[in-house]
Amino acid sequence: MAAPRWSRVLIKLSGEAFAGEEGFGIDGEVVTRLAAEIVAVKQQFEVDIAVVVGGGNIWRGMTGEGAGMDRAQADYMGMLATIINGLGLQETLERLGQPTRVQTAIQMSQVAEPYIRRKAIRHL
Repeated sequence: MAAPRWSRVLIKLSGEAFAGEEGFGIDGEVVTRLAAEIVAVKQQFEVDIAVVVGGGNIWRGMTGEGAGMDRAQADYMGMLATIINGLGLQETLERLGQPTRVQTAIQMSQVAEPYIRRKAIRHL
């Protein structure tokens, strides 16, 4: 097999990817399968992988806004949903032996690192 063209790969996982057939919430079997695929790609192609997750399986800011919520408040709720998915994926990846970092623009130092671009690049 030829060497990969890139040494770093960014994967975007929609929140719906975590939901499985139910369409909402987090399906543990689905998250385990996603994590196993990420680890397999990393090992097969010897690339650094960054994953950006969504939170639409838990909350959508537009839903809250449509119900009369302040858009910024609804978006904050979506950011929290994103962190929930990120922590679920982190737990599963680490159980598979893959070291991880969860970073967020919202300060919550007990569960995730603050997002700092240069730090994120160094973590790769």
